[in-house]
Amino acid sequence: MNYEIVTLEEKIAVGVSARTNNTSPDMSAVIGGLWNRFYNEGIYDSIPKKSNAKALGIYTDYAGDEKADYTAFVACEAAEMPAGNEFAVCRIPAGRYAKFVVHGNMVQAVAAAWQAIWQMDLTRAFRCDFEEYQNNDMGDHAEIHIYVGLDQ
Repeated sequence: MNYEIVTLEEKIAVGVSARTNNTSPDMSAVIGGLWNRFYNEGIYDSIPKKSNAKALGIYTDYAGDEKADYTAFVACEAAEMPAGNEFAVCRIPAGRYAKFVVHGNMVQAVAAAWQAIWQMDLTRAFRCDFEEYQNNDMGDHAEIHIYVGLDQ
C-alpha cells in the first residue's frame, strides 16, 4: 500500500466521541453509532465555525497500540474551540503523518486499508490517526485520506 509522508499543522476537531478498541465485539456498532449521531441528530449542522466541511474519523488517546483502547471521534475541523461543552473536542497534533489515499466503497475500503496499515512496519506514534472523507459517496466512488501519526 503506497503512502507519502506529510507534515501537518495542529487542527481542532469538533463532534462526538466514544471509547472503544479494535478487538471489542461492538466496535463497529460504537463507531457506526457516532456517525449516525453526527449526521442524523444534527450535530454536524450545529457545529459553529467549521473551517473545513469534510467529515473526520479520528482515533486518539491510545492506551497502547492498535489493540488497546482509544477514543474515536466523528467530527469536522473548526476554526476555534467552541464555547461550552455541547460537543466533544480534540486536537489533532501537528507532526508527521503517513498519508494514504483510498478509493472505493466507503466502509469496505476504509476497513481494508486499516487491515493493511496494521500489518505495515510504520514507526507509529499512537497519539492520533484520522480519516478525512473527501466526498459523501457511500458507494464505490468514495475517496478517503487516512493519516497515520508517526514518531518524530
